Amino acid sequence: MLEFLTKGGICMWPILFCSVVGLAIFLERFIRFGRMHKRGLGLETRVTEKLKSNNDQEAYEMASRSKSPMGKVLVKALEVKDQDRDTIETVIVHATDEEVQGLSRYLQALATIGNVAPMLGLLGTVMGMIKAFMVIQEMGGKVNAAVLAGGIWEAMLTTAFGLAVAMPIVVAHSYLLSRVDGYEARIQQGTVEFLKTISALRSGKSTAIG
Repeated sequence: MLEFLTKGGICMWPILFCSVVGLAIFLERFIRFGRMHKRGLGLETRVTEKLKSNNDQEAYEMASRSKSPMGKVLVKALEVKDQDRDTIETVIVHATDEEVQGLSRYLQALATIGNVAPMLGLLGTVMGMIKAFMVIQEMGGKVNAAVLAGGIWEAMLTTAFGLAVAMPIVVAHSYLLSRVDGYEARIQQGTVEFLKTISALRSGKSTAIG
């Protein structure tokens, strides 16, 4: 492996660095998503049941104890639940955006690595081909075919390495992005249930007053 890295030229090392960083990002996000997979499941239902029972404080404490994105969004929504609907919806949207940004942390860097790695490989190949043709020129065009072929395959190592690094990173990015979309959909579903409960409670109070 070290021999191939050496023969591939200077661009092989940045590509190797990209692969290490990309793997680190993927593992960090994968482990975090794995830990929070079951966190917050059914939390919105339990919180709304407390609200229907007029146990607002218990609902708030339940949401506060949860370390899930759903819990954090519900905490902010509960803090303004007595405000008008537009205010509640605005707070929920902002809280959801914050959680999604947190879940998406480093994903843009992963996408950038996936784009940069093959370009670094192409750059290394171009540089290697330039060197090969410079040798041909210096030797007056009298170059052994085997020597020329050896110089070319060494130059193309960087393109192969860059693609080998980029392809799994692109797949990893798509996978992590789908996980983020899933969490966002779960949060939106939970907040819709929360808003329906708040609206129903207000309608019930209005009817009782009337």
